[in-house]
Amino acid sequence: MTSWFEGPLAAFDTETTGVDVETDRIVSAALVVQDAPGFRPRVTRWLVNPGVPVPEAATAVHGLTDEHLRRHGRWPAPVMYEMAEALAEQARVGRPLVVMNAPFDLTLLDRELRRHRASSLGRWVERTSLHVLDPRVLDKHLDRYRKGRRTLSDLCAHYGVELEGAHEAAADAQAALEVVRAVGRRFSGRLERLSAAELHTLQAVWHAGQARGLQAWFALNGTEEAVDPAWPLRPDLPAAA
Repeated sequence: MTSWFEGPLAAFDTETTGVDVETDRIVSAALVVQDAPGFRPRVTRWLVNPGVPVPEAATAVHGLTDEHLRRHGRWPAPVMYEMAEALAEQARVGRPLVVMNAPFDLTLLDRELRRHRASSLGRWVERTSLHVLDPRVLDKHLDRYRKGRRTLSDLCAHYGVELEGAHEAAADAQAALEVVRAVGRRFSGRLERLSAAELHTLQAVWHAGQARGLQAWFALNGTEEAVDPAWPLRPDLPAAA
């Protein structure tokens, strides 16, 4: 039987106006689908006119300017619908979805759906489960004592994955997919008997533990920054009184 890391995988990535999942917007996204290692991936790209200014700091990361997005981007409502449908299709066919730092990208999409479609990501996948594979969570659990950062670029360097055009959604999605395959092969003795569904459940537990550890480290260093233990999607903020 083929292990999940040698079988069909999809990967999703976004570029945004910033790093706050509650207020920032998606400006571009991509879904990469690959039937097996070495097969040519099928890529779907979206470009969004977010309807709000794109900060210079964000443009410096992904290169997308206000002018470019106004000319070439589409309005958010139909694009968010297409993204949610595309992710739901991965769930329907049982194809695992790779998302680097999943609580960021998936929560952003959820908030955009609420903002522009009066809906939520959960509604699209409520009838069939989305099995998420997060290279950051997997690597941090399986190689927990390795020192250094674990950004996508760092993981690519560590696992020998080529990353061309970093911070372009399709390039980042493809790289994250290849990192997950590499993680699976390197730790095959611990992963090959697990299904993607089982790994999805385990990653929620692993991420929560990782978040508690990071929170304790922050506290030890006098930082009050909160770390959300939810994975792969952060819950709604409580309504203001």
